[in-house]
Amino acid sequence: MAESTDDLLEPFLPPEENGDLPEASKSFKTRSRDPTRITNVASDSDDLDQSEVTMHRAAPVSPGPAYEKSHFRQPIIVSDSETETDQSESRTQLPGGGAKGCVVYGTVAVLVFVNLLNYMDRFTLAGVLIDIQSFYSISNSDAGLLQTSFILSYMVLAPLFGYLGDRYNRKFLMAAGILFWSGMTLAGSFIPKEHFWLFLMMRAMVGIGEASYSTIAPTIIADMFTKDRRTTMLTFFYFATPVGSGLGFIVGTNVAKLLGAWQWALRVTPVLGVVAVVLILLFVPNPPRGEADGGNTRLTNTSFLTDLKQLCRNGSFMLDTAGFTCVSFVTGALALWAPSFIAYAMTDGHKPTDKMQADIALIFGGITCAAGVIGTVAGAEWGKRWKKSDPTADPLVCAIGMLGCTPFLYFALLLSRTNIIVTYVLVLLGEIFLCLNWTLVADIVLYVVIPTRRSTAEAVQIVICHLLGDAGSPYLIGIVSDALASGHDNYIIKYQSLKNALFINTFVCVIGGAFFLGCAFFIVGDRARADRITRGEQTVQNEDDNSLFPPVNDPGRPIDVVI
Repeated sequence: MAESTDDLLEPFLPPEENGDLPEASKSFKTRSRDPTRITNVASDSDDLDQSEVTMHRAAPVSPGPAYEKSHFRQPIIVSDSETETDQSESRTQLPGGGAKGCVVYGTVAVLVFVNLLNYMDRFTLAGVLIDIQSFYSISNSDAGLLQTSFILSYMVLAPLFGYLGDRYNRKFLMAAGILFWSGMTLAGSFIPKEHFWLFLMMRAMVGIGEASYSTIAPTIIADMFTKDRRTTMLTFFYFATPVGSGLGFIVGTNVAKLLGAWQWALRVTPVLGVVAVVLILLFVPNPPRGEADGGNTRLTNTSFLTDLKQLCRNGSFMLDTAGFTCVSFVTGALALWAPSFIAYAMTDGHKPTDKMQADIALIFGGITCAAGVIGTVAGAEWGKRWKKSDPTADPLVCAIGMLGCTPFLYFALLLSRTNIIVTYVLVLLGEIFLCLNWTLVADIVLYVVIPTRRSTAEAVQIVICHLLGDAGSPYLIGIVSDALASGHDNYIIKYQSLKNALFINTFVCVIGGAFFLGCAFFIVGDRARADRITRGEQTVQNEDDNSLFPPVNDPGRPIDVVI
């Protein structure tokens, strides 16, 4: 049975039973009684004028057993506002004299490494897709099923792991999932050519393992960091998405070329997956949910149905999810079909050679990695700076990314056979715009949803964006392409049919931009509500009631002063 959070963190907690509190905790207890102390800074900026300060009387707290046990427990890391408490006092020392800061940053490094493997494993297949089609003698629509089957299982199991992640030890759930997906990937590389259906099933099983990680890892980061620092850490975490995808193309194709068989491409990530399991078990904690946000220690889980109902009523969450569904649709289609499309564009009507495929995978993988780093970092930084003057900045940056991607994607498809260099440049620019939203989409979910509901929110978002996004887009593009090709095997005809099918993505980009613009209308109020519930100023029982909390100039960034 998984250990409880209290048991796991007991070695790092201050002795409380005999009243012998550490100096930092005593200081915190004394300062909390100071009637002039600013108790909570919920801003992304330290430069706030007096018009943004709201004052109210602190609600009395009736300590219960659970509250008494954890009231003076310190957050694993402090917020960006270091003036709020003395950082030297609030940083707890681990055995051996190391600071908890080393633990949290080490945790982020491990999670980034695993996320890199996650996407490497997912997109290795795209780098050797033409070889797989030849080996199993399958059409484009059957090849599209490989990605679709993976996404379907990933999507179906995500709610289960979301439920478990909000209630049980998250490090053990992640470790078990990674070990499972690594085993299924390795097993899939040994399926003979007569049993494509079994290979398809193995790819579906990989999605089950990855669902355990993707729903849980962002919530661990959210429980260790807050505000700007959380955005920065999520930037590192999510740039592993496009970088891992690019490495999947590169590693898959070149390992297959080096060892003479595409099966070896699927045997790289399982070895690294075992290393990831060891790192998680040794170095990743299971932090208390919501404590980095100054969470109310009595904040408890509601029922799963209540969680779903409240998420559906959260306008910011639903529109953010709808926008990200369009992102998933486009990235899923391009990730699987773009290398093959470029190979078709460069051919003279014959099957692309192995060398051509390897070169294209290397270039396309490099473009994806570069676009991922530039786009993810630029989007996070742009949102962080813009948010100081406009609290709706995050969804607006996401909308600009989707709308800005559209013309580059359109002309990349149009000019692909005319000038391949120009095509590569347009793909790079389009992917940079598409990657602007990776960090911001996740950050929006984490600050408009209360801590005890975040894993469920991640799971619901995964279900929706994959069900309507990349679960069907590769298969849809394959079906449309096959229908337009009308059974012809000529690679020039395949190029034309696949190009026309990929134009669907340009329309989806525009729709996604509209969803993100809609999200901007709800985000300030939804964030303020989540902050109040997290700090104990509003209960989950009346979270739909906003009449008790009149709007202020910027409800997304209040300062609360106890009087």
